[in-house]
Amino acid sequence: MPSSFIAARHLSVPSSLKGGAIAIGNFDGMHRGHQTVIGAAVDAAAARGEPALALTFEPHPRDIFRPENPVFRLTPPKIKTRLAEALGLDGFVTVDFNADFARLDPETFVKTVLVDELAIRHVAVGWNFHFGAGRHGTTARLAELGAKYGFSVEILPPFETEDGFTVSSSAVRDRLAEGNLAEATGLMGWHWYFDGVVIDGDKRGRTIGFPTANIRLPDQVRLAHGVYAVYADIDGVRHIGAANWGRRPMFDNGKAVFETYVLDYTGDLYRKTITVTPIAYLRPELRFNGVNALIAQMHQDVAETRALLQSFDGFTALDRALAATTVA
Repeated sequence: MPSSFIAARHLSVPSSLKGGAIAIGNFDGMHRGHQTVIGAAVDAAAARGEPALALTFEPHPRDIFRPENPVFRLTPPKIKTRLAEALGLDGFVTVDFNADFARLDPETFVKTVLVDELAIRHVAVGWNFHFGAGRHGTTARLAELGAKYGFSVEILPPFETEDGFTVSSSAVRDRLAEGNLAEATGLMGWHWYFDGVVIDGDKRGRTIGFPTANIRLPDQVRLAHGVYAVYADIDGVRHIGAANWGRRPMFDNGKAVFETYVLDYTGDLYRKTITVTPIAYLRPELRFNGVNALIAQMHQDVAETRALLQSFDGFTALDRALAATTVA
């Protein structure tokens, strides 16, 4: 087993990662269902004294097959890799998904990628896993190919919450689109977050006493517009913030921007990469009857944010594991 976590691209995998157990999937969201698949690979590898890794694909296959309707990525590659380490994998292999790769028939995928390149001895996949050209490869076909090429196959059933709800990436996206962060976290097992570079804004916040760090998010992000209580991690230090995500109907009603007022912070944030973790949805975006009314509401938002987050204790075990990851 490798002595430290390894993130590999293009199947450039060191020998220390070969000959073990692997979880395969898109893993967008790395939610509790995905975690059961990854956990199965980790457990199988531990029982055999072999490396545990996961295999995923970039870009998301839907972005290749339906470019007119790109998916809201819950876990871009860097965040997905952080989660892979936090979940106890020894390595995370990202394959370039392109037209040539998509044309591989199921057996060629298994032979060239899993057997020849990775020397896999155990594979864990979800119940709805498909692979190969036209998604013609099924879990039953994978089991057949495993018997042919000498690796075992474990097929994990749908993961259901305590109240019988089946967890999926689509369900997580729907909860975020509603601003329902608590249920999204319940489905994921960790608090959704994003990294972003602070850009120049119109500096209007400074004039009303609330300077903000502005981040552009990808157009496909479906997080509900509104005001949030957030944590902002800056240079390795966690700060409390009150943020507005939306089009600023009070002013220009333009392209959506995530604007975070970092409480008790006075440094220059322009061009810094910061990590933002929305914790609670406070209210929708509103158009106020004048700037003074807006300022009064913002004071209320800040007070509510401070009250919520100064004593917040809702971090999950996976949140805490993420804080210890080493992937840049």
